[in-house]
Amino acid sequence: MSRQSTPAAVATIGIDLGKNTFHLVGLDQRGNIVLRLKTSRNQLERRLMNVTRCLIGMEACSGSHHIGRQLEALGHDVRLIPAQYVKPFLKGHKNDCRDAEAIAEAVQRPTMHFVSIKTPDQMDLLALHRVRSRLVRQRTGVINQIRGFLIERGVTVRQGPAPLRKALPDILCPSSQTLSPRLVRLISDLAEDWRRLDDRIATVSAEIEALAEQDGPCQRLMTVPGLDRSSRAPSWRRLAMAPALSRDATSAPGWAWCQSRSRPGIARSWEKSPSGATST
Repeated sequence: MSRQSTPAAVATIGIDLGKNTFHLVGLDQRGNIVLRLKTSRNQLERRLMNVTRCLIGMEACSGSHHIGRQLEALGHDVRLIPAQYVKPFLKGHKNDCRDAEAIAEAVQRPTMHFVSIKTPDQMDLLALHRVRSRLVRQRTGVINQIRGFLIERGVTVRQGPAPLRKALPDILCPSSQTLSPRLVRLISDLAEDWRRLDDRIATVSAEIEALAEQDGPCQRLMTVPGLDRSSRAPSWRRLAMAPALSRDATSAPGWAWCQSRSRPGIARSWEKSPSGATST
């Protein structure tokens, strides 16, 4: 694609982000298309380096926060838009160029909701929560699978991870004739997976709590009476990311917190964390 005008005439730019190739559409003050450009990820910053300061819109997606920080360093006014808010501005069949044009039109709307660009520290915090959420889901899956195998053999255990953990030694005892040796070995391996996931979750939780102890608003939130850690988690997350929530419209990457009142850093071992697993 080729340019239709000089970059100086551009007032608004919409960027359709791809894995390696980006499409740019620039509008002038009257909303006319004056720029069409296709560039690679590595050349984007160089392409916009000499462009007069303008409003740049992008869809909030993977990698958009990093690119937004790069373009803000060049002096541009960068705004991220939730993808569902761009769709009404799309004209005709969907393609990369029309997506960029729709973004350029959407970013100019005075009532549009934007996603604030996260700082590297905030992205690190998001990564910790996402990893912990995934580990908790995997642990829940292991617990449910163990329960399913036991129920198929007529063995039922009271609801909750703690009763199951307590009952497993007796169920897997060699003297018990309830399960076949093959199934005993299989469930023993699943129980070992459960232990490893407990340890990994405790490690990530300890790091999250260490960050909370360094943050004043989080410490004040933890002093609120009548709230355990599971109920504080959403509010703690919003306080920790308060600078980025003024325009935030989409932040929901999985914010599971400890299900028990015990400190995550303490509940590390199989024996000492009876409430460490998520309820099934």
